[in-house]
Amino acid sequence: MSQLNTFQRIRELPREQQIVLALYLCERMVPNYDFFHHLTGFGDSKPLHGSLNACWDWVVNPKKTKVNFARWQEKVDEQTPSEHGHDMLGVYPAMDACTAISTLLQGLMDDNAANLLDVAKISQASVAKFIELNDAEDVGTENLKEHVDNHELMEYEIAIQQAMLNFLEQQPTVNSALVKQLKMMLSDEGVSNLGLALDAEE
Repeated sequence: MSQLNTFQRIRELPREQQIVLALYLCERMVPNYDFFHHLTGFGDSKPLHGSLNACWDWVVNPKKTKVNFARWQEKVDEQTPSEHGHDMLGVYPAMDACTAISTLLQGLMDDNAANLLDVAKISQASVAKFIELNDAEDVGTENLKEHVDNHELMEYEIAIQQAMLNFLEQQPTVNSALVKQLKMMLSDEGVSNLGLALDAEE
């Protein structure tokens, strides 16, 4: 379940599957922004959710669905918080969620598979950073990397990415039925990549 193995498998996916995997991972990060917004009142979650919904619609029917990826990217970037002025750990996962969506949109604009792979890297890095910021003081710098690698959140993140790869590698095409199934899987999982409930902002 190594990270490198995960990233290599993503590179080998057809483009359509790379896109839906990136979308799936972005959906798992957005609740972290929702939670931050709920706690601080900063920003607006609607452009994040709206951009992902537009991308899902486009994936299902790219010939008939027109999406202004650049405009959605602007809207997401406008809601991206800065670590300056927010003295709380939650700002980093919120920033990462925006970065992941912006990266996905850039990949769709440029038809660049590297951006789609970067979404998986951002999601893993976001989990690692969250663990480090929470536990560094208790664990110490010498043992921190091993602690992060063996932490249940990181193990779960890599396991989710591997499970989605196993699933997508078996799918011949991306269609509305597959997208519906993926959204059901997100709902059933019910937590973000940091373990926050999807309705944490309620």
